Amino acid sequence: MRTYQELFRTPEFTPLFLTSAAQVAAQTVTGLALGTLIFAATGSPLLSALAMFGPALAQLVGATTLLSAADRIPPRAALTWIALLFGLGAAVQALPGLPVWSAFAVVLGLGVVASLGGGVRAGLLNEILAREGYLLGRSMMNISVGAVQICGFALGGALLTALSPRGVLLTGAGLYLLAAAVARFGLTARPPRLAGRASIAETWRTNARLWSSHPRRSVYLALWVPNGLVVGCESLYVPYAPKDAGLLFAAGAVGMLAGDVAVGRFVSRAWQARLGVPLCLLLAAPFLLFALRPALPVLLAAVTVAAVGYSTGLIFQDRLMALTPEELGGQAFGLHGSGMLAMQGVGAALAGALAERTSPATAIAVLAAASVAVTLLLAPGLRASAPRTEGL
Repeated sequence: MRTYQELFRTPEFTPLFLTSAAQVAAQTVTGLALGTLIFAATGSPLLSALAMFGPALAQLVGATTLLSAADRIPPRAALTWIALLFGLGAAVQALPGLPVWSAFAVVLGLGVVASLGGGVRAGLLNEILAREGYLLGRSMMNISVGAVQICGFALGGALLTALSPRGVLLTGAGLYLLAAAVARFGLTARPPRLAGRASIAETWRTNARLWSSHPRRSVYLALWVPNGLVVGCESLYVPYAPKDAGLLFAAGAVGMLAGDVAVGRFVSRAWQARLGVPLCLLLAAPFLLFALRPALPVLLAAVTVAAVGYSTGLIFQDRLMALTPEELGGQAFGLHGSGMLAMQGVGAALAGALAERTSPATAIAVLAAASVAVTLLLAPGLRASAPRTEGL
């Protein structure tokens, strides 16, 4: 499988793709609306950053309690009910007079459930596509994230002007309902990949097995930490430039889309192995410019170039799949997704706390430098984990 046309001819890929796209659109507009609402209510960069990215911290809870269910529940039913639950959460957050602490309680509760949804989607994608088609499929899913975020941030910014943050939250709730409908009526009812009862003990046992492999551990860390620190940089767009935050987010989505197309469609496997670490460095280095407070066009260019580095995730996800038994695919990728999003929440919290004491510009530059340092520390282990067939 070498073309996107072949990909969309694969049964069930299209409804899974559309379900994912609708959920990304919903997450984009609701995150921007909630971050704006919280910043207007509190004036706190920390709380604004946590409102947009803090739910990812709750995924740590889900990753240590619910994740064994990712391979043990019917995927269609799981994706349908999770989308419905998120739609209900967005509607609750739109209630007038809802206290800030209540909004955060809803966000964190949904974050726990999101860890399960990520594992179910990744495991189902692995079932739908043959091994040689997985990277292309993952690339297409990531491209949809970039394209939908571009539209979502633009739509969210326009709706914030035309309506209100609460109106945008209700729009997001409608998009979640659409995702639920596509999952229910577009996907085939499949049995669970593994038999047996899901439990906290089983979640811990399988996570320990996945983490015990040094090559997998290196790949997990590369997928989680540099990415999370850069998302911490992005979480400060609203306090750094309240009127231009939507443009900065959209520029990042453009760069991410371009990188995923290039790596997923045109870069050979031999070159993918060589580009993993350099793309990780590219992801962070341009954010150092924020310390100089350049003009907006320079920042937009820097953010666009940096976001090309997100395509390193495709390279390391493909390597993770090659290192993982097929029957554990849902939990392995659920652990990846939960750990990555949790680190994004940690990055947002660190960025917000540092911005409170210094400034958003300083905090962005410090986290970017930390991401570069972490990538350099991980580089030897990543070279060791690369398959020999990739030409290294």
